[in-house]
Amino acid sequence: MTASSETRTRILIVGPSWVGDMVMAQVLFIVLKQRYPDCRITVLAPAWSRPLLERMPEVDAAVDMPVGHGSLDLGSRRDLASKLAAQGYDWAIVLPNSLKSALIPAFAGIPRRTGWRGEMRFWLLNDIRLLHKTSYPLMVERFVALAYPPNHTLPKPLPNPKLRVNVTRVAELKTRLGLDEERPVLALCPGAEFGPAKRWPEAYYAEVASEMITRGWQVWLLGSERDQPVAETIIAALPESARAMAFNLAGSTELADAIDLLSAATLVVSNDSGLMHVAAALERPLVVVYGSTSPDFTPPLADKVEVLSIPVDCGPCFQRECPKQHLKCLNDLKPDMALAVIDRLLSATET
Repeated sequence: MTASSETRTRILIVGPSWVGDMVMAQVLFIVLKQRYPDCRITVLAPAWSRPLLERMPEVDAAVDMPVGHGSLDLGSRRDLASKLAAQGYDWAIVLPNSLKSALIPAFAGIPRRTGWRGEMRFWLLNDIRLLHKTSYPLMVERFVALAYPPNHTLPKPLPNPKLRVNVTRVAELKTRLGLDEERPVLALCPGAEFGPAKRWPEAYYAEVASEMITRGWQVWLLGSERDQPVAETIIAALPESARAMAFNLAGSTELADAIDLLSAATLVVSNDSGLMHVAAALERPLVVVYGSTSPDFTPPLADKVEVLSIPVDCGPCFQRECPKQHLKCLNDLKPDMALAVIDRLLSATET
């Protein structure tokens, strides 16, 4: 198909199940809109992603996935597929590699169903691609490649994700949460759903926070409800005089709130996490600490970024917990290293 023949294509994207992956998927949406300006993009994804998708101008509609991650539930999938069939989609792009993720587009009878070869789903996809990892080493490239014919050379550079911000809500959130209106903001994202092998030590975050508060900054700690204890530990490790300028917002804010609050950050320090990708898509100056994972596969897609990592003989292992139980990749990344990177990034941002 050519771009001119598909200008009114209705495209259903089966989206990923993680915040960071969904942010990276926006690059695919941007490329599709560039190639087919009048196309209509609908994203089928877990309900939690709707606030994120609403911040992506390329997405015309979102459909909540009625089945939880890992559940088959063929009845619910068929029910949703029958509703989607009535929408007349021309093309489905399936981003996850699981068999289950390809079921609904097949049940809906969408004529063209594109995805990478995965869990024995040859009978579900009719535009199935064989991945050569050296051709598309980054996850974002693997998403975007599905917008093109097989083995296509992707344009360079690819666009970066870019989320919209509700400026009015930023002011409302600051008032509701009792945040300081004047001081520059260091946003910390100390959690990581993947596991502890991606989490920089709380004591190190506390040292960085203490130094920045001494310099006249305030600190916002963001994350999910699961990250609340981590944030509390960081605040408890601060000198008592500094605690008034540290705000634990983990668990007390929704994803949409976190997006708007991160947009107001002067600088962000984060683990390799979903909020890291959100901060990158908001074009905030960003320091990312890598432990068991690597920026060579899912880097933050932005320009104002400094990556903090050290080579270790056992990594990157991509494990949830340290197999050797020493967390050398994170424990040897000292706070003074992060502060040096922060200073360098702030200096570059000011020039």
